[in-house]
Amino acid sequence: MEKIGLNKLRSLFLDFYKSKGHYVRKSYSLIPKNDKSLLIINSGMAPLKPYFAGTETPPSKRMATCQKCIRTGDIDNVGYTSRHATFFEMLGSFSFGDYFKEESIVWGWEFLIDVLKMPEDRLWPSIYEEDDEAYKIWREVIGVPDEKIVRLGKEDNFWEIGIGPCGPCSEIYFDRGEKYGCGSPDCKPGCECDRYVEFWNHVFTQFNRDSEGNYTPLKHKNIDTGMGLERLACIMQGVDSIFDVDTIRYIRDKIVQLSGIEYKEGKTETDVSIRIITDHIRSITFMVADGILPSNEGRGYVLRRLLRRAARHGRLLGINEGFLANLSNKVVEVSGEAYPELQERKDYIHRILSIEEEKFSKTIDQGSQLLAEHIKELEQNNQNVLSGDKVFRLYDTYGFPLELTQEILEEHGCKADEEGFNKYMEEQKNLARSARKSEDDEGWADDSILLDSVSPTEFVGYDKFESVGKVLGIIKDKKIVESIDEGIARIYLDKTPFYAESGGQASDTGIIYNDNFKAEVISVSNFRDIYIHRIKVIDGTLNVNDTVNLEVSRIKRNETARNHTATHLLHQTLKEAIGQHVEQAGSSVTDSGLRFDFTHFEAIEKSKLLEIERIINEKISSFLPVKVEQLSYDDALETGAVAQFGEKYGDIVRVVSVGDYSCELCGGTHVENSGQIGAFKILSESGIAAGVRRIEAITGTKIYEKLNDNESILFKAGELLKTNPEGLLNRINTLNEEVKIYKKELEQYKETALAGEIEDIINEAEEKNGVRLIAKAFDGHEVNDLRSLSDKIKEKSKNSIILLASINGDRVTFILSITDDLLDKGYHAGKMIKEIAAAAGGGGGGKADMAQAGAKDPSKVKDAFSVASSLI
Repeated sequence: MEKIGLNKLRSLFLDFYKSKGHYVRKSYSLIPKNDKSLLIINSGMAPLKPYFAGTETPPSKRMATCQKCIRTGDIDNVGYTSRHATFFEMLGSFSFGDYFKEESIVWGWEFLIDVLKMPEDRLWPSIYEEDDEAYKIWREVIGVPDEKIVRLGKEDNFWEIGIGPCGPCSEIYFDRGEKYGCGSPDCKPGCECDRYVEFWNHVFTQFNRDSEGNYTPLKHKNIDTGMGLERLACIMQGVDSIFDVDTIRYIRDKIVQLSGIEYKEGKTETDVSIRIITDHIRSITFMVADGILPSNEGRGYVLRRLLRRAARHGRLLGINEGFLANLSNKVVEVSGEAYPELQERKDYIHRILSIEEEKFSKTIDQGSQLLAEHIKELEQNNQNVLSGDKVFRLYDTYGFPLELTQEILEEHGCKADEEGFNKYMEEQKNLARSARKSEDDEGWADDSILLDSVSPTEFVGYDKFESVGKVLGIIKDKKIVESIDEGIARIYLDKTPFYAESGGQASDTGIIYNDNFKAEVISVSNFRDIYIHRIKVIDGTLNVNDTVNLEVSRIKRNETARNHTATHLLHQTLKEAIGQHVEQAGSSVTDSGLRFDFTHFEAIEKSKLLEIERIINEKISSFLPVKVEQLSYDDALETGAVAQFGEKYGDIVRVVSVGDYSCELCGGTHVENSGQIGAFKILSESGIAAGVRRIEAITGTKIYEKLNDNESILFKAGELLKTNPEGLLNRINTLNEEVKIYKKELEQYKETALAGEIEDIINEAEEKNGVRLIAKAFDGHEVNDLRSLSDKIKEKSKNSIILLASINGDRVTFILSITDDLLDKGYHAGKMIKEIAAAAGGGGGGKADMAQAGAKDPSKVKDAFSVASSLI
């Protein structure tokens, strides 16, 4: 049997099924689309569930994919076994109501025998014990001997998850040989030994199971096959472990080189660490490439957990410097051709991993030391459970995921109080929820009572500023009412031209009126396609079933549209100017400006920001037409339209194009031509999270307003400095030089004044047991002043403890210094300062010879001096 590399196996599989009329689609993102049941894609069929369920139409009735997948359920086994992994690729062939069992089995066999040249005598199929149809195909069509077709029960060969579509399956096994067997004459597929390896499952979805447990045949039967690429590579390359497969071994060998530790292919502690890092770097590289960023929630937490686990095992191997970012390059080298997003975002991946690993490296040593102390305490007290508060502190202060703490504890025969940890976590989440809660949140509770019997609102505002609508319901003070004549209320209508807040764009405002009523529209929200208008009554009475005129504020809508189209130009320009790794991470579009958050790893230089501005203004001045069209989601992506990571889209999407420069999926309002934006100006660029930057900008008349504001500031500044705006820079430079001179003179004065006090300060010292306490408080001195004075006193005084304090408003700064001759007697400034500062409501620390502290109560400075005296 020819040894075939993993990358070639992937191509052979996809090319084979393409020849059988299958639509070969590139792997879906690891981020599920419209599927709240999954955090991360974990199987080949997971992204295709809407096609199997019939809720969406597939691009073809026959499909084939190689899907990247992440599973962490068995993470405790990763590194300790030869087959467990958090990242894997799943080869799959699918039929949605097209072909069925015979084609699936016949083509599968053809691929194994004719393409891969597997020996027939080492292949065994299993079938569901009641599936005579599959048996007949294997026996009569394929020609497999009866004794090699193994019937297994429901637990092994029937696929179902609760109620819904289900069916029998047929698995194909590879016989590794007698040396892997148990020696039993009955050894065959289904045996618990390692001789027979299941590597390809063909699921025949032909029944629907109801709540009573009855099975009825499906009108349209489906095929779902799955074959782990790494497991297939093990078979084709004749190796026992996925870590010996060519592409994975390439990564493993780099870790061996970095650590300088020999890999012995066993279960030694170093071998386990090498395998864990080898697996985890694949997962985290692919996750970051798909737009997942480290965080303490959801997918981001999975990423952080894997990354920090890998970093910790690097330390166990003696790799003390950051190494994961560079190691990710090896993943790109072996997988970048099959997954171009790895190549496109290589630099971005490198930077994100560098930032996260650097962040963890600052706390891992302290956290590890603290955990080691906790374990030692447990052992000394004959205990084995670390309390929840200590586990939570490791998480909250030192960045140790719960699972990492648990893993380290288990290595020492201990465990974590998970229940106690969860209690502290819930308290923290409750505090965060309370902080986020606002009065407007309560409004959603009002709206929810409308939903049971309400039809969606017809939105007519893409091409209209005005329309007529019928009032279907009114809510006032959290109650459904028949009419309103004052105050603020919420209403919904059969149709509206008002855009509801969505996708980062603010809602329209305007007026609603008829002959008997007039109200201001304050905001509009979209709740399950029902447009809730929050209004403030101006005059008259509004009744349910009234017909009203609705008018959108044209100026606000147009200014908002300017900013929204400008964000699209900004997004594309960022991709071109700083890299294709840029992805939208959030946005806010209002009539007053725009805020655009995006994935990037460092601040953008001023010169680059000016270049970005120039390009966008060039596109504005080109008067590019803005085109809007409705396409299927897949067709939209085929045209190159940009979809936002994690955003939920339906079957039909709205595609907004600005000339041939920008193309995005978007439901917002836009200008008809880029020239209508007028102009574009960046106000600021800043970092808001690890790997996320923010640009704030304005367009159109807001630039004119900003220019007027700036001119006003310049004229006022000129008046204060007695010059005109053109002379401001020269005047400021002159003033700066003068300030430098005055500051230098002031420093010299203070130094002279303090130097003159040194003898007096020393003479006022309190002596106790042969040790002198020199204590003095000052008003308004800087810390550096105190340090300088302390050093000069030490030069003139022996056997002395020098305690200086500076009072600045409601804050106190202490400097404690100890002469060298007292250090040998056990005096330690760092330890003493803690007790001294505590007397004034503060704390601090430092070295044995000098320490610093801050305190909040200036009235307690004398008390602090008394504590110092008592410590002597």
